Amino acid sequence: MFSNIVERLIEWGDCDPAGIVFYPRYFAMFDAATWVLFQAALGLYKPELLARFGIAGCPMVDARARFLAPLSFGMQARIESRIKALGRSSFKISHALFHGDTLAVEGDEVRVWTRRDAEDPHRLRSVPIPDEVRAALGSPR
Repeated sequence: MFSNIVERLIEWGDCDPAGIVFYPRYFAMFDAATWVLFQAALGLYKPELLARFGIAGCPMVDARARFLAPLSFGMQARIESRIKALGRSSFKISHALFHGDTLAVEGDEVRVWTRRDAEDPHRLRSVPIPDEVRAALGSPR
């Protein structure tokens, strides 16, 4: 299945008072890496992807992380993201964040392809992942 790599500099704003990355920032990095993965697979930036497929987004329904080594301000990180599974409307992505050869954080997300509910636009409804997206991510129907 499709994978992508993102290089990222650890910024001052990523860090807590101890000078290491504040753990919620890893989830923000994983979120950004997810959308860059879609951009690499489909050639569409997030706003274009949302408009083209008429979706509201891909909210997370499960997220996990294992913190193995600390990262701090000024370090260069590499995030390797991979589609692990595609369901009817959900998908799993794994992320591995490295500093050099050191695995610092492992993360997994489950997300759902959604549209706004026609009867109640404040609600989201899961919808099938389009065949075009499945093909780009390496999992035809």
